[in-house]
Amino acid sequence: MKYGYARVSTVHQDLEAQIQELEKEGCDIIYKEKFTGTKKDRPEFQKLLSVLEEGDTLVVTKLDRFARSAADGMEIIKRLFERGIKVHVLNMGLVEDTPTGRLILNIMLAFAEFERDMIIERTQEGKAIAKQKPDFREGRPKKFSKKQIEHALKLKETHSYKQVEEMTGISKSTLIRAKKKAEIKII
Repeated sequence: MKYGYARVSTVHQDLEAQIQELEKEGCDIIYKEKFTGTKKDRPEFQKLLSVLEEGDTLVVTKLDRFARSAADGMEIIKRLFERGIKVHVLNMGLVEDTPTGRLILNIMLAFAEFERDMIIERTQEGKAIAKQKPDFREGRPKKFSKKQIEHALKLKETHSYKQVEEMTGISKSTLIRAKKKAEIKII
């Protein structure tokens, strides 16, 4: 039986492209999850590993979908080979349990780990540069300026939340948070 595994790292990412590739490959069952690859205890992946039997094939679109590091990937694949399970990585082909197959796998896993490490390094460098700017603020940028919030709170004195939201586009929950923040500053 062919089992597919699709994973993205965050809930905001989309699994659809991976699922389509796995369906096109003819996977009978596809396990999918939105879970960071840096964690070893991915629940759906663990379920998948527990149902695989001798003669089955595990299909993933890319190596980095199921391994956190080169060592982790080699350990997983070694255990699968020992159980008589084939591994097919769509962007590199069927991984064979031969000296050449293991060499190629090691090289590809090392590149996948290197790529992930480089992304992390570039992200950290970008943050470090951004933090040097005087107007740096961690997190998501504010949707509304301080002036817009103050104007909406002033309107709230004579209008309902719904009316203020219709006039300004600022949601009730944002106004409530801003009002609480303003009250704390007054105290």
